[in-house]
Amino acid sequence: MSEEQFQRQMTQATHLLTEGKGKAAIPLLERCFGFRPDDIDVLTNLGGAYVIAGRHKQAIPILERATELAPENAAVWSNLAAAYLGKLVTATGDRQQRALAAYRRVIEIDPAYPNVHYHIGLIHIDRREWDEAHAAFSRALQANPYDNDARTLRDRVEMLRNQPPTPLNN
Repeated sequence: MSEEQFQRQMTQATHLLTEGKGKAAIPLLERCFGFRPDDIDVLTNLGGAYVIAGRHKQAIPILERATELAPENAAVWSNLAAAYLGKLVTATGDRQQRALAAYRRVIEIDPAYPNVHYHIGLIHIDRREWDEAHAAFSRALQANPYDNDARTLRDRVEMLRNQPPTPLNN
């Protein structure tokens, strides 16, 4: 692959990713990875494409390598958290813990990184940790006061944490 081909394929893959077409971007990014296996943009985009395509297990080693090469890159850590978590409804406690640790690293790097607090809140809702969920959604609103989803979930969690425990909310 020439440098020109590499740049063209990266541009095309990035465009596909911005359209949410991670599966379509994977072949392009895998070729780029073969050409530059330690390029942080290739690793981040390939890992992100795997996450979008639901191929979380494949994303993990790619993104872990990216964190070694760029430990201060919040986007890499955010993608790694998503890869660790997989689908929230099927995520084990261990996968949730790994995701939370990666999200905490994102916050250390950039406390206002988009959607991190929101995703943390979702994990805490799944775990029925109402106080932690409320705090996470409140932080999401501090980072983005116009996040209506975070506001709605924070308000619902507020109601749940003020109700007496029942099998539905505990």
